Amino acid sequence: MLTALVDYDSGNLHSAEKAFQRMAAETGSGRVVVTSDPDLVARADRIVLPGDGAFPACRAALGAHGGLFEAIEAAVQGRGVPFLGICIGMQMLATRGREYAETAGFGWIGGEVVRIAPADPALKVPHMGWNDLVVDHPHPVLDGIATGDHAYFVHSYHFRVADPAQRLAHVDYAGEITAIVGRDTIVGTQFHPEKSQATGLRLIANFLRWRP
Repeated sequence: MLTALVDYDSGNLHSAEKAFQRMAAETGSGRVVVTSDPDLVARADRIVLPGDGAFPACRAALGAHGGLFEAIEAAVQGRGVPFLGICIGMQMLATRGREYAETAGFGWIGGEVVRIAPADPALKVPHMGWNDLVVDHPHPVLDGIATGDHAYFVHSYHFRVADPAQRLAHVDYAGEITAIVGRDTIVGTQFHPEKSQATGLRLIANFLRWRP
């Protein structure tokens, strides 16, 4: 089995690569490769799309890698390949993002990405650091992960999901912030699982073992 960690010049993938390779070895889930090759992505059995920075910049960077998004879309939407988006990689699943300028997302999970506006003005934006997950709906990637488990966040915008059934988990930051989304063979995490210690490694292992 091959897991493709997509490299489109949008963040340092070193820690993610190490975390996925470690859990692939522990779960017997085959190879993990970092790649920007559309042909390799198209053949992958699992696809992971990370992203750091701003929504418009990540969307533009992905589009600038000729054929890469098309390969992801054909694999995920056409063949039902399991997909995990991380941080901006998760946000791009939305219908649109409203960071700096309105930008079209993939439209795979309905909703929009908007600036965090905590009800308590003492809370700073970006939302940065550890926060407790609240599990909204069970899912195979959440096996062994429970409400109260910690994950590491760093973001100023959040995914307001149109269908509550597609929000798998959230956190409280003087208001509810989407932490995990999912439908069919698609999941996304606002937090960085590779930086979330035991909770993140468990989610990565679950994703690599997942057989939708």
